[in-house]
Amino acid sequence: MSKKVMTITFLYQSPNILLGMKKRGFGAGRWNGFGGKVEEGESIEDTARREIFEEAGIHVGTLDKRGILNFTFEHNDDHIEAHVFNTKDFEGEITESEEMRPQWFKVSEIPFTEMWKSDTIWLPLFLEGKHFTGSFHFDESHTVLMHGLQENAQL
Repeated sequence: MSKKVMTITFLYQSPNILLGMKKRGFGAGRWNGFGGKVEEGESIEDTARREIFEEAGIHVGTLDKRGILNFTFEHNDDHIEAHVFNTKDFEGEITESEEMRPQWFKVSEIPFTEMWKSDTIWLPLFLEGKHFTGSFHFDESHTVLMHGLQENAQL
């Protein structure tokens, strides 16, 4: 099984959240947070900062680590360990990139039907400001076959 360590970062300050429409690659056609693979010699926090700059053109301030999620897939040996962050402050102008089209949403209007199916399970904890760990196993059509999610006092 090949493990990939990744980041997912959201700009969330109630009642608004910034999501990005993935335009290419893994997860294309879905709204998501901003993130990607940790590169050799790079910290997880540095990855979160680099990815949101590359995908939305902004520099973020304080990162609040909210969760660690593990994703596995029925149709391949991939194992993704995703570190989930929130930030409330940023500098620069939010811009579209080759990979992502950013858009602000009211929390009540989050487009869950156009997101990973697992997001409906764990994103509510994120929005409540909770810390969590979880695991999700998907079939070929990205339906969640099994999952576990628990709230943690801290990470």
